[in-house]
Amino acid sequence: MDNQNNDQEKKFDPITGAPLSQSRQALNAAAPQPKKRRSGLKSTALVAVVAALIGGGVGGGAAYYGFTKTAQGQDLGVTSTTQKAGTTQVSNVSVNESSASQTAFAKVEKAVVSVVNMQKAQSTSSGLDSFGDIFGNGWGSSSDGSGSSDSYGSGSSDDSDSNSSSSDSGSLEEYGEGSGVIYEKKDGKAYIVTNYHVVEGSDALEVIMSDGSKVTAKLVGTDEDTDLAVLSIDGSKVTTVASFGDSSKIAAGQTVLAIGSPLGSQYATSVTQGIISATSRTVDTTDETTGQTTGQATVIQTDAAINSGNSGGPLINLSGQVIGINSMKLSGTSNSNATIEGMGFAIPSNEVVSIINQLVANGKVVRPALGVTVRDLSSVTSDQQESLLKLPSSITAGVVVAGFTDTSIAKKAGLQQYDVITAIDGTAVSSVAELHTALYKHSVGDTVKITYYHQSTKKTISLKLTQTTEQLSTSSTDSQSSSN
Repeated sequence: MDNQNNDQEKKFDPITGAPLSQSRQALNAAAPQPKKRRSGLKSTALVAVVAALIGGGVGGGAAYYGFTKTAQGQDLGVTSTTQKAGTTQVSNVSVNESSASQTAFAKVEKAVVSVVNMQKAQSTSSGLDSFGDIFGNGWGSSSDGSGSSDSYGSGSSDDSDSNSSSSDSGSLEEYGEGSGVIYEKKDGKAYIVTNYHVVEGSDALEVIMSDGSKVTAKLVGTDEDTDLAVLSIDGSKVTTVASFGDSSKIAAGQTVLAIGSPLGSQYATSVTQGIISATSRTVDTTDETTGQTTGQATVIQTDAAINSGNSGGPLINLSGQVIGINSMKLSGTSNSNATIEGMGFAIPSNEVVSIINQLVANGKVVRPALGVTVRDLSSVTSDQQESLLKLPSSITAGVVVAGFTDTSIAKKAGLQQYDVITAIDGTAVSSVAELHTALYKHSVGDTVKITYYHQSTKKTISLKLTQTTEQLSTSSTDSQSSSN
């Protein structure tokens, strides 16, 4: 009996009461998922449910779903595999993402081109022609502020090095590259807008299409004041044209894309994203001959990356509309040695449309002129202001009439040398730049009201603008003055 009991005790587990051989089998089978681990997950899930009741149905429900999925064996981003090392594969899971930026870029992509400025090769007596580009011979300062390939000097064939003579060899060489955008296709031609400084000094122009094909371009017209130019090409290969949006409707903080060929056609149709930093920023334009500020341009400021070669390319909104033409950037450091980043500028589309329509119609932009040479009052010493101009001490800003052209309408209307213009149509004028800005808002044939001081006397005249800037015949030789 005792022996039978001992045999029976040996056959059964003293804790579970199950046969000893069955108990061991149960433990082995449960090893991958121990009961304690499962009960721990249930406790965690229970906490999640409580959190759902406290925090709200949607968030808590999502938490509970996540925990239950984990309890059912789903991974948390770490994949376990029994495969051998060296057998890693690419996941077959893909993201089907459709963003506004993608859609906008797709609308314009094929309308953006690279513009190549071709100029006659220069030969030198020293035989160092091949080193010209390395040493920057013939290159001007960059409008992009970077001194790179999308901004040019005069490009005239008689530029020469001080140590060697030069002459045209007759062959054309690539002088630099910029960007452009096709905006119209009509009568077998396609029209491209770009920057004036991209095509300045060119002897020939070449356009590289979005598919890499090259076509010859014809210069339709340029406008140096606004830094715009229009080219035409054969329209047979053009499949997409860009449309212009209303730049008066843009707002700071709005997302924009800049498209172009930074550093040349090697990186053609590169796209960068940013926002509009300011809708209307005023920057000065300078006369390259005198170094004097001659006008002001109102531009869009953006932090979208604009690099050398982007000049002339479009700045677009998320509807795929061109709202500006990229023209320049600030780069490097400021006078205070502060690093400058993300400050690019584009010519507003509304101004672009006005200018390019005139260029296509007339090959040029016709602007009104007063027929005077002027300089900033601030450039005249206080002693001269008192003794020569005889101005009241309260007048500290304005534009001094330094001389007249032969056919000056301002002189015929009564203005005299050393008079000081202070307003046009009631808008204060404190510099030559502001005079240009106020005057160029008008068309030839308009009548404007000019406020000025003749010595200590304030006067006002009404003047009909019958003269254009092209008709000016400057009689003044004052190199520090600007013709208007």
